[in-house]
Amino acid sequence: MIHRLEIENFYSVRDRQAIDLRIAKNVPDVPGRFAPLRPDSDERIPKVVALFGANASGKSNVLRALSFLSFFVRNSFELKPDAWAGFECFNAAEARQAPTRLAIWLRLPVSLEDAASRGRGDDTLPCCEYCYEVVFGKDAKMETEVVSESLKQKPNANNRWRRVFERRAGTVTGGHGFSVAGCAQYFDKMLRNNASAISTLAQIKHPAALLLQEIASELYCNILVDKWGVDDNFITGYYAKYPEVVEELNKYVKRMDLGITRIFFGEGRGTPVVLFEHSGHSQALYLSQQSHGTRSFFRLFPWLWLALQRGGLAVIDELDLSIHPLLLPEIIRWFHDPERNPHNAQLWMSCQSASLLDSLEKEEVFFCQRDAGGRTSVFGLRGVQGIRRTDNLYRKYLDGAFGALPKCG
Repeated sequence: MIHRLEIENFYSVRDRQAIDLRIAKNVPDVPGRFAPLRPDSDERIPKVVALFGANASGKSNVLRALSFLSFFVRNSFELKPDAWAGFECFNAAEARQAPTRLAIWLRLPVSLEDAASRGRGDDTLPCCEYCYEVVFGKDAKMETEVVSESLKQKPNANNRWRRVFERRAGTVTGGHGFSVAGCAQYFDKMLRNNASAISTLAQIKHPAALLLQEIASELYCNILVDKWGVDDNFITGYYAKYPEVVEELNKYVKRMDLGITRIFFGEGRGTPVVLFEHSGHSQALYLSQQSHGTRSFFRLFPWLWLALQRGGLAVIDELDLSIHPLLLPEIIRWFHDPERNPHNAQLWMSCQSASLLDSLEKEEVFFCQRDAGGRTSVFGLRGVQGIRRTDNLYRKYLDGAFGALPKCG
């Protein structure tokens, strides 16, 4: 679970924005809503993070930062040396003075080497707080390059941060649980300005780097780095590859009462075609013949289900797109239900449906708004003065009590 995200000079986010999810110990607990940050701490983290705001306020860009970090750690070595880095600065001309910076805080095993040797499924390993940070600037040709990259850990609440690894000027220095002995020759040949040191070390089967890649792959997102979203062909291919997900989809579709009795694959011109059986219909229908809402749920389900099954992070842009407002709280409840979410998976989402506010606690709600200069700012509802847990959040938001509303006329 991620408990803090910082973004700077990334798409519409110009000035540093910090989303801190930690909930103080004096905040009353709400059953199912929060998970402990660490065993030795009273701090908790919400399992659901919802971003609200006007169109083009920057909600998607906050989620895109998470998607990019996952891509950078997992796949950036696959980029060609002169390839696009995978993101845009707010202002490229200022990138030398104000570089792009992304950082996340999360909980991982204290010893990455032990975790790599024993496997991610070993829940007995002690864990602690980590911070991963990467900074990008511009070279003489104004091409994006990595200025620095680091991973540090805080063994317990009373300790100071200590280095796991640090990269500067093409040199990688190892630290606790992350040995780079004998790797210098590979860095000289392989480490590129647009690739992560983790993704690079994974090519030579570095145990800790492979583990970090595996952890990064536990982010399931419908915003891809190399294109703006996930289309029907992409998601149909995914279902065809993993029939067990189709089996689970059939269980949830019936619960969601979409009138569908079965989803299955048939043959169409030599390639698998997804088909939908409806009650009262004698012939199965194609995906293109389904309602917009059904197609939206079909696209989103794999990311939600994978996160719930594996304890990862579901990052969903526009969760409410064409899905009925009465069904949205049910999807949120999946993450609050300890039986459906036994590994404390986390959902980060953007949405426009203000009615969903009545299904959320104030610790789960964040707003994005954009100023006249196009800069996105992010703030949490819990930071707004005078908000009580009994307030009608939906009505207060529409009345303008929180800001982050579109200006019409």
